[in-house]
Amino acid sequence: MNRNNYHDEQNRQNILKMRAVLDTLPSFCRQFFRGIEEYTSARTRLAYAYDLRLFFEFLHERNAVCARMDITEYPLSLLDQLTRQDIEEYLEYMTLYQKDGKDITNAERGKSRKLAALRSFYNYFYQSEMIASNPASLVAMPKLHDKEIIRLEPNEVARLLDQVEDGTNLTKKEMEYHKKTKIRDVALLTLLLGTGIRVSECVGLDIRDVNFDVCGIKIRRKGGYEAVVYFGDEVETALLDYLEERDRIIPVEGHEDALFLSLQNRRITVRAVENLVKKYASRVTTLKKITPHKLRSTYGTSLYQETGDIYLVADVLGHKDVNTTRKHYAAQQDERRRSAARYVKLREKPQQHEQ
Repeated sequence: MNRNNYHDEQNRQNILKMRAVLDTLPSFCRQFFRGIEEYTSARTRLAYAYDLRLFFEFLHERNAVCARMDITEYPLSLLDQLTRQDIEEYLEYMTLYQKDGKDITNAERGKSRKLAALRSFYNYFYQSEMIASNPASLVAMPKLHDKEIIRLEPNEVARLLDQVEDGTNLTKKEMEYHKKTKIRDVALLTLLLGTGIRVSECVGLDIRDVNFDVCGIKIRRKGGYEAVVYFGDEVETALLDYLEERDRIIPVEGHEDALFLSLQNRRITVRAVENLVKKYASRVTTLKKITPHKLRSTYGTSLYQETGDIYLVADVLGHKDVNTTRKHYAAQQDERRRSAARYVKLREKPQQHEQ
């Protein structure tokens, strides 16, 4: 399965999941999703569908009128009957609710995403003049508090890679797997730390996407466009070591093109990468929850500290809007500005004369 087929398969899976969710929603929802199809990805539409299902489940459980009929039977006119208060109560409910016997929580960011889905939903029908009111637009977005960037310090990066290479702190069972995956894991983590690519971009790589002549990899970014990301000597060495081993592996049919393979000789999954990062990082630091995305933050931080070029960081990380990058690394920019105050001296301090 080459990269294009891999992404096509991911897209196919999202479409199938989407159809299953639509079968649980009011019939008028189908028109909304058809209306936004041209400018949204299948993944985004699926996320919207899950959020809308939560909204209608909340109404069915908490609203006396809605409880009398099945969710699939709700008419479009229901949207006009709901008020700003209904939506505010829904967001409040999302802070903590139970599903399948488990407690589910949402902080500001989770609630913001759910309100954004509702706003898009209401806007579509309101602008199409199919409903008379738009209460979702009256509800203020939850105030987001900027979270501190969690990243590895340089000494922690070195210790992490040492841990991947020697596996000294792993359990006996983990060491058995480590003997089989060590070279692959070193290459994979070195690549993530040395390029800042997303875990989804990493697992989607094919062998032919690696070009050692220019020391670059071709990846597919969010939104589907392709980009070349360049790597340094350490990544090159780790990849060459792994490819030497990879040549001796016979992949499962359909996975011949994949760069990184699982122990089942299939294209490695995002979940598998998340688990192996967690396994190794937990031996290096117990104070930080390190995920593949935190490795991306580690790379972005190092690049910004070395260059001070926020536009370069945005370009390499694949941020469409430099303000996204600036928001994440604002604290570092502020620290750089603060350091200016220490460099400029207006007057020399008077020297103490000996008595």
